[in-house]
Amino acid sequence: MTLHPAPTDWTADLDLLTGAARLAGARALDFFRKAPDVWWKNGGRSPVSAADFAANDILKKELLSARPNYGWLSEETDDDARRLDCETVFVIDPIDGTRAFIAGKDVWCVSAAVVHGGRPVAGVLFAPALGELFTAVAGGAALKNGAAVSTTAPDASRPTRMAAPEDMVHAIDRQAFGDVQRIAHVPSLAYRLAMVADGRIDATLVKRNAHDWDLAAADLILAQAGGGLATLDGEALTYNRRAVSHETLCAAGLTRLPGLVDASRHLAGH
Repeated sequence: MTLHPAPTDWTADLDLLTGAARLAGARALDFFRKAPDVWWKNGGRSPVSAADFAANDILKKELLSARPNYGWLSEETDDDARRLDCETVFVIDPIDGTRAFIAGKDVWCVSAAVVHGGRPVAGVLFAPALGELFTAVAGGAALKNGAAVSTTAPDASRPTRMAAPEDMVHAIDRQAFGDVQRIAHVPSLAYRLAMVADGRIDATLVKRNAHDWDLAAADLILAQAGGGLATLDGEALTYNRRAVSHETLCAAGLTRLPGLVDASRHLAGH
């Protein structure tokens, strides 16, 4: 692994991510609701559009030209194992929620993170169609359009508002966790985690096979908002491994998360 002196303050990297995400989001808007070219990958299971590639090109140019010693991991770039030799890596999803983007729905975002030593230290989610920018830096607050956000605490007077696949919500151990109100499907996983961070929902479950680029930026935003994203063993995620997909995950405010993990352990493999 190639080691470089680590900054104690990642604010400059956050500023870099923010500027690049804004440029990439603006470029994606050029294609939005204009029937961009679409291709299918992963055996025809996942769409990718011309907008994804255009946004990816901007992010790669802006970020690597400023930090050429950082590794690169993006959903829309062929994986390069040299990233494993880098202690600090950009982790990018140029459009998280491509299906929603293609369908002309507003809930999609540019997801950009800096990962250092396996954990995110700067993260940005930019949802240009909604006019929303989420940012976080290690040791700082989570912000939405410049205002601090925070997760919710358990409230015995109402059900836990949860966005997750219907089968997973129904399978939660209600005796251990309490009543749950399922929230309508949120097509962008990164944005769904941001909704937990800003308190619009209380918790979410993530099906297995989510990838680093879906999670890294939102993971940090959620953490700095007083929440956590955890495995069913209650462990934090490690990024920039050889395998970039993850098993079933839970996300909630820190006071709610242990109970959610305990009530969801049997969902391993979902």
